[in-house]
Amino acid sequence: MEIATEKGGLKPATVSLNQLLIYRYKKTCSYISRSWPAGGDRTIWGLTACALLLAASPCFSQSVPPESATTEASVNGSDLFNRVIANQKQVDADLNSYERIERVEIRKTGSDSKPTEVKVWRVFPAGTGTSKIPLTTEAQPASAESYRAALEKLQTTLIWATEAGPAQRDAYAKVERRKKERNELIDSTRKAFVFTKSGEEVRGERVLVKYEMTRNPEFKPLTRNEMLFAKVRGTLWIDKETSQLAKIEGHVTEDITLALFLAKVYQGSYFMQERYEVAPGVWMPSYQQYDFDGRKFVVPFSIHERAFYTNYRRVGPPKEAAEVVRGELSKLGENRADPAKVH
Repeated sequence: MEIATEKGGLKPATVSLNQLLIYRYKKTCSYISRSWPAGGDRTIWGLTACALLLAASPCFSQSVPPESATTEASVNGSDLFNRVIANQKQVDADLNSYERIERVEIRKTGSDSKPTEVKVWRVFPAGTGTSKIPLTTEAQPASAESYRAALEKLQTTLIWATEAGPAQRDAYAKVERRKKERNELIDSTRKAFVFTKSGEEVRGERVLVKYEMTRNPEFKPLTRNEMLFAKVRGTLWIDKETSQLAKIEGHVTEDITLALFLAKVYQGSYFMQERYEVAPGVWMPSYQQYDFDGRKFVVPFSIHERAFYTNYRRVGPPKEAAEVVRGELSKLGENRADPAKVH
């Protein structure tokens, strides 16, 4: 078969159907929610976008008998979700300046108590994307040599991201296009859901306000991606004091077709994410789970992953981050026998 290159030409390539379906699946989900929230490059289900991309004046309902009280609740709800949106934008900005450790546990089924595979990375923001340095399951460098090579590569990437040239302008322009697409999607979610307050819960010393998220029957999707909004429902937990999104979970309520009907995600597939304050005023994801079942053609597939995010540390924009890496490389030279002492 032939695939298009970035410059628009065609070149022969051997690509399996499985690769094509996974690519299309991730492409679709990434358009809806560009690999959120921790790990920037990971694909997160469209439900996350529905919750995190709430725009001004969402449909909001609450059990308040008097008509005037209902109106007031709607206004207050709009203000609340506007704050949630603003906080989400800040989370996006913080993810571009904070590194973290990402541990992904892969299971065959959602009910398995032990993972069949564990992958661990040091995820580092690199200007126009993120760099991932593989670690052992104990979150330590595999060897001094491989770790140094990875840091040197990261330093080169960060220095490149600070320069002003055609390639850099193109890369940053692509980032802005993704941001623009995301903002356009925000507009389409304004009336896609109804949010109903269902109670409050205590998590540690925090009070979380719980909202049920259901499809707005009056919402008319105009694009293929908007059609997915009608096939998910979820629950949000919002920190009462800060209006930060503390937790979200969701379910696929109807089978979702992908890749021109070549693949399908089954009803009942599940997603959940939790967030905590990792520094004063800085909220980041700490745990994420998704359990998807479906088929490719007639072959069933399952995606069951648990992701843990720890060791958040601010490294700043590329110029500052390059200095951080440069300092680590210097220390690595002083501690060649134990690269774990560097980080």
